[in-house]
Order: sequence, then structure tokens, then C-alpha cells
Amino acid sequence: MKTAVVFPSVMYREGGEGVSRLIRGIEAIGFDELDMFDHVLMGYPTETRRAPFYSPQMPILEAMMTLSYAAAITSTIRLGTGVMVLPQRQPALVAKQVSTLDTLSGGRVRLGVGVGWQRSEYEALDEDFATRGQRMDEAIALLRAYFSDEHVHFKGEFYQADDIAMEPKPPQGKALPIWIGGTKQAALKRCATLGDGWMAMSAPGDQPLAASIAQLHELADKAGRDPASIGLQMSLSPGALDKAKRKRFYAEPELMLERLVELKQLGFDHVSIDCVPLFQLGHRTSDALLEQLRVIYNHLQPELNPGELNS
Repeated sequence: MKTAVVFPSVMYREGGEGVSRLIRGIEAIGFDELDMFDHVLMGYPTETRRAPFYSPQMPILEAMMTLSYAAAITSTIRLGTGVMVLPQRQPALVAKQVSTLDTLSGGRVRLGVGVGWQRSEYEALDEDFATRGQRMDEAIALLRAYFSDEHVHFKGEFYQADDIAMEPKPPQGKALPIWIGGTKQAALKRCATLGDGWMAMSAPGDQPLAASIAQLHELADKAGRDPASIGLQMSLSPGALDKAKRKRFYAEPELMLERLVELKQLGFDHVSIDCVPLFQLGHRTSDALLEQLRVIYNHLQPELNPGELNS
């Protein structure tokens, strides 16, 4: 089972040295991947729009720039987005950025993508919120063409390429993993037809994870794909635990281990750990975060890698 750590952008306050120490430490502990959360902008609430899910002043480092920085100071940990809001970016530019990162990191990139939820962010970036789903599908297909084809020919409703070249290709080529985030029917169908894996979520009102996985596998079957070839990742978060346990969850690695076992039984082969709740619990420096991440990693080891222990 693979484990990713979602980098806490708030650590920019320690400057480059603190960020470097945290990233190197995450790799040294033994985590498999460093993931970056993505939002370029955050809209304040106005008379015509409600408040966003996060504080408008929440610090969010740009994902590709931070992963490039991480690539330069690491050697083994994989580098990913979880998830990039793909339809609000130019897919040709994303293809170049991802290809460059994969080239300079030695083939360590996984691209997680989603359609997002914030209309104001789309508007500020001069992209159409209403067509984000259709453009997402086209963008994924166009990325794979740029990653593999010497001559790129693409004629979609929203994106076109008339005998275009993009070099260098990423070392992983067309096989560079593209994982899909989201919980709705459209996201599951997109994952079943176009994705290498599903980055699952658990939002209020969503159906149980087991039902979503069954639906994903049914859609994959209909698309002529082997459901087992589609990876599954879920945040190691409280999920449906009761309120008392939710308050204790990130402070007690035993509860995280219980949740890991549940997810493993559901078929998940990847989990991610969000550092923000750890920061909110008082682990507010890179050294303190690393100490707690090491405790968590060692506690999860019996299920992650039976027979091994990182001391």
C-alpha cells in the first residue's frame, strides 16, 4: 500500500530552508509520494456568492512550482498533484510543465486532476466554469497525445492541435499516470474511461465508498477496461467515524491505523495524509510535523509494509 503526504503550504512561513527540511524529511521517513493541493486563487464571499470551502486567505503555494522545487532536493519520492484543477489551465502548457517535471525528476510524476468547484476562480483565470467537464475530458486526451506523439493532431470542440510537436516527452511517456478526483457520477465515469486511478473523497451527501467503488468498476467493465487496473486512493481521514473520534483522530495514530485497515479492506491501494490537521493540533514547525509524521508512519507500518519498521 502506497502512502502520500499532502504538503502543507502554510510551511512557506519557515522559508526555503524550512520547506526543504520538511520535504527531505518526508522522503527520508519512507513515504511514497509528495502531493500538492491546487488552487491558484480563492474568492471572498460577496452579495452574489457564498463563502468558499476554505478561508480566502488560506496560503496555497502553486503546485507545479513547488513540485519542481521538491524534485531538485529529493531523489526517490514520487511527485503528484492532488488534485490540479485542470480545466482552468491551458492543457498544452500543463503538458509542457508535467513533461519537464517528469524529465528532471527521472520519471517520478503522477498527475491528479479534477474539475474543481469554485466559479470565481475560473472567472478570474478567464475560463468557462460551465464547460469544465467537457473540457476536462478533451484536456486529458490532449495531454496523452502530447506525452507520446511525435506529430500531435487533435480536433476537439474546445482544443485543437494541427501537426504540433512538444519535446521532450516525459520519461513515462503516455503511461504517465493520470488520476481523477471527484465523487459524482461524471467523475466516476471519467475515471472509468480515461483515468489510471481514482482519488476518492467523502463529502456530505455522497454515497458510501463501497457503492462508489462498485459503480466505478461497473463503468470500467462497460468501457472494456479491467477494473483492477484502476488504482484507488483515499485521504486517511475520519470518514464516517463518530464525532468524539473525529476530534481525536489525528492525535491518536491507533485511530488512523483502524481507518487504514478499513480502506484496505475496501480495495484502496493508496492513502494520503493531510498535514493541515496535524498543524492545527499544534505541530506548527517543520521539525514538529516530521516528528509526528514519523510516529504515524511507524504506527501504520504493520499494514503498509508488513515485517518492516522505520526507526
